[in-house]
Amino acid sequence: MVMNDGMIHASEPHLANLSGRLNWLRAGVLGANDGIVSTAGIVVGVAGATSTLSTILTAGIAGMVAGSLSMAGGEYVSVSTQRDTERAALQRERWELENLPQEEEAELAGIYQGRGLSPQLARQVASELTQHDALQAHAEAELQIDPGALTSPWHAAGASFISFAIGAAIPLVAILLPPQQWRVLVCVVSVVVGLVITGYLSARLGNAEPRAAIVRNVGVGLLTMAITWGVGKVFGVTTG
Repeated sequence: MVMNDGMIHASEPHLANLSGRLNWLRAGVLGANDGIVSTAGIVVGVAGATSTLSTILTAGIAGMVAGSLSMAGGEYVSVSTQRDTERAALQRERWELENLPQEEEAELAGIYQGRGLSPQLARQVASELTQHDALQAHAEAELQIDPGALTSPWHAAGASFISFAIGAAIPLVAILLPPQQWRVLVCVVSVVVGLVITGYLSARLGNAEPRAAIVRNVGVGLLTMAITWGVGKVFGVTTG
């Protein structure tokens, strides 16, 4: 099937939508990364103190649930605050468009002139965009906000909860399934593999060099597990 230019461009994602999806993916990867590191630190630390599987399981599940809820709550509060700020800015923009229409159109023309358009063309673009959808035009140019695509706090909270839980499941399952003498080793290896994947994905989504991100990611994970395992060992000896 041959597609004409209009069909091709219509099927391409808009830059704003693509950027939004990339931000969501990046947040999901980072949430999973946090889940891996924090839960690994808990289960390895407890495993350093005791070999009782039920104790390790209880600590790991509690850490996973608490971390998922904390991530979701923090994301909900953060996005809610951002959304309230954006709504307030849009409300001010509506008032200015109703009460200062000429000044606002001149301001919009100045923005496009600053981006390289000639004064005459900038005024024409500002005028046509204002006639089509004044709030949309001014919000995107002045505030970098799309009035019809404000981020949902509930969606952000849900995504953070799920991504953290998925990441947390890796060290939790890895330390529960093997025999006692292999628990910590299998967990460490599984965590390293998970951190390599999340480090690579986060770097690629940010158009950065993956190697440095992977090294940092794995290094932080290993340091976290080493410290918590040592704390568990000390705690286990002093209370045993």
